[in-house]
Amino acid sequence: MQSKPKILVVDDEERDLRLVEAMLAPEGYEVVLAHSGEEGLEKIRETHPNVVLLDIMMPGLNGFEVLRILRQQSNIPVIMLTAKKEVTSAIDSFHLGADDYVRKPFMKGELLARIRAKLRRAESELTPPTS
Repeated sequence: MQSKPKILVVDDEERDLRLVEAMLAPEGYEVVLAHSGEEGLEKIRETHPNVVLLDIMMPGLNGFEVLRILRQQSNIPVIMLTAKKEVTSAIDSFHLGADDYVRKPFMKGELLARIRAKLRRAESELTPPTS
């Protein structure tokens, strides 16, 4: 039996964590929640998620710092999920190694499509090409 894809959501806002969890769990994802950047890095090591949804504006380690640390250790797909509207935030995210950037508020269908795309790409990188 194939296990459910695991999505780690890192955000300091409890309301946002629960909203994303309510969107993803019924779609068949195992959702892991982290309330800070530090907890997010710990959960990555403990749970080995398939995709990380990462907020930028958090006390302590912010999303940029978490992404910088994560990219030194892993190539896991990361989608920045943030209320920041500045184009420079998106550019900075991509320069640090983010795979995608979604602004809050977001549509459920768009977020799901972006997650599925990252999962497909990650799976195709693990599967050798057929000839």
